Amino acid sequence: MPTQPLPIDFSTLSATALVTLFCRAQDTTSANPIVHDPTAVALVQRIRPALAGRDDGISRMLVDDNLPPQLVTFMALRAAYFDSCTVDFLHRAPRGLVVNLGCGLDTRFQRLDDGRIHLVDLDLPPVIAFKRNLLEETARYRFVPSSVLDLGWQEQLKRDLHPAPDGPVLFLAEGLLMYLPADAVRRLVLNLQANFPGCELVAEVFNRAWLHGWRGRLMRRRLQDRLGFGQEATFQSGLGHNREMEEWGAGIRFLGDWSTFDSDHPKMKSMAWLRRFSTIRNLQYAVRYQLDEPGQRAG
Repeated sequence: MPTQPLPIDFSTLSATALVTLFCRAQDTTSANPIVHDPTAVALVQRIRPALAGRDDGISRMLVDDNLPPQLVTFMALRAAYFDSCTVDFLHRAPRGLVVNLGCGLDTRFQRLDDGRIHLVDLDLPPVIAFKRNLLEETARYRFVPSSVLDLGWQEQLKRDLHPAPDGPVLFLAEGLLMYLPADAVRRLVLNLQANFPGCELVAEVFNRAWLHGWRGRLMRRRLQDRLGFGQEATFQSGLGHNREMEEWGAGIRFLGDWSTFDSDHPKMKSMAWLRRFSTIRNLQYAVRYQLDEPGQRAG
């Protein structure tokens, strides 16, 4: 992996992608880390010099390693959960394909590479172009430059990228769906079901009740004022409850959910009691679904 500093086009790389990367790096180098992500640490060392000359709040926060500790913990726990879902899937389906939708600057392949994993990182062309400067593609680690909403990538996936024709697929949507319109999320899920019947989906989702009114204003203030994120961090959609996708069509089966507040890691010791309050636990959480043949009824 190249080690020289590199320029960054901040008009095409979102602040959320940078913050998530820096959170994993900061957790990795902390006492009692949640994730082990030396690749994130190396990438941060390359990116940080390009941030040093900027005067916006997020850049200063990243350069100074001044991210809110709670945010670092939450981002690391989320990464660890999606990693565990990936490991579980590959244990059950060694020839399966993992597709990281809206991957940003994720380094899951590097964290989990056991010499057999096949993983595809998909994101907007400018993000993938930047990522090519940081990480190398291999026969088992591929990049797809595309909007997740441009469904042409699904044909490419079936045609060129799966190690086993018609083999199992796990789709990961970490920090993605809440930024998409509700109709686009539903269309995406139904297309995954139609094109990859039997696939699994692990997705981070937001509680729809907190999108509008005073709750929505509170969330926007937290993201844009307190953390300094721009308009790209505005949440557009969410679920009313964890099984809602089952209502979108036959064959969609809920497997479970997870919240950062479910974790027993020592870094969550002071916050674990909050899991007893569903409003807090289910504000932003992850759901797991199996997308079976559209003709099958969820059971």
